[in-house]
Amino acid sequence: MNPTYSVDPGIQLHFPDSPLPRIVIVGAGFGGLELATRLAKGPFQVVVIDKNNYHQFQPLFYQVAMSGLEPSSIVFPLRKMFQKKPNVHFRMTVVEEVDTAAQVIYTPLGTLSYDYLVLAVGVETNFFGNQHIAEKAIPMKSVSEALYLRNTLLNDFEKALSTVDAEARKGLLNMVVVGGGPTGVEVSGALAEMRKYILKKDYPELDIDEMEIILVEGSPRLLNGMSEKASKTAQGYLQNLGVKLRLETLVTDYDGEWVTINDGSRIRSKKVIWAAGITGNKLKGIPDNCITRGNRLVVNRYNQINGLENVFAIGDIAYMEEEAYPKGHPQVAQVAIQQGRNLAANLLRLGKSKPWKVFQYKDLGSLATVGRNRAVADLPGFRTTGAFAWFIWLFVHLYQLVGFKNRVFVFFNWVWNYLTYDQSLRLIIRPRNP
Repeated sequence: MNPTYSVDPGIQLHFPDSPLPRIVIVGAGFGGLELATRLAKGPFQVVVIDKNNYHQFQPLFYQVAMSGLEPSSIVFPLRKMFQKKPNVHFRMTVVEEVDTAAQVIYTPLGTLSYDYLVLAVGVETNFFGNQHIAEKAIPMKSVSEALYLRNTLLNDFEKALSTVDAEARKGLLNMVVVGGGPTGVEVSGALAEMRKYILKKDYPELDIDEMEIILVEGSPRLLNGMSEKASKTAQGYLQNLGVKLRLETLVTDYDGEWVTINDGSRIRSKKVIWAAGITGNKLKGIPDNCITRGNRLVVNRYNQINGLENVFAIGDIAYMEEEAYPKGHPQVAQVAIQQGRNLAANLLRLGKSKPWKVFQYKDLGSLATVGRNRAVADLPGFRTTGAFAWFIWLFVHLYQLVGFKNRVFVFFNWVWNYLTYDQSLRLIIRPRNP
């Protein structure tokens, strides 16, 4: 296979000579990181490849976008994580193609052979083929996109102060959130609390009551992956905060100024936050018969990609059927972490004549927060809402953050915000274009 892009001849992927079999892990999300950490002391040379040099904690992207947290609080440098793990090597690049027959991957830094390949490449935003929406809407699948949203929000508030025309000002102030899953619900709740507690103090000359927050969801209810009770409670919380819900409604187009709805109506807004769907990141060289709906890779109960004995997939990109999940597992962090843990245990059994263990997902529950003292929790054995669910949400997310310093910073940020009803991070930081 010849790569379809050029590689600088002066660049070469090079690693220390090692007699150990090489495991290449593509992606340092929840699953890839769990796998690499557990294999670090094993009889392997582990190579981790990611387009960023940090691990990012996706569940808190929306808090960065809403000025609640600094981005540095929810990311952790990969090189720092692997400092005392001499068998683990990191390279910041992307995998363009895979040659499964030759057991080689192609990257802009050159080629790299592998003995075992693990794809943990995750997913990207799904715009369902609508190019206008893809160009104009704002997704939230990375820290940089969350920062872009933060800058856009604050910029538009500043512009609204000097906008005389009421309709144009309405477009600057209005927010449309598309998608009623956890991300859409949490973003809408955070926007509503910002409107209630922050913006009236920051922009006393603006009539903040002009600002509308509209949450659009195509199904009859919010939080489809959670219980009916959680859905109704979250809906009540959002309505009490003044969020306008448009259920059983689809966004069909967006031109940067007007949002078009499937009933023909239009909403004026300069910002559409898109949280309506995800699709797997495609990787050239993977056979088409290994790919199913949502661009997910079909794997067996050992996370082996169908027909590819030494190529595995874990996390959101992996599609695995088991008795309790005949349509595949939910694309959440816990699945990725548990799959990474199980695959690590199996790989460590190589050469020991020990049978591999099939993966079985243990559902630890689902959580979603709408704001201060407003959250819903579906946990094994019980369900709860309100302040207790909110404190559970806080504890779980603090525990899952990578790095003690990050946990401390996020904890003190949350305490300060809780006591003062304020954040101090409403900064417009523009990248400099030389």
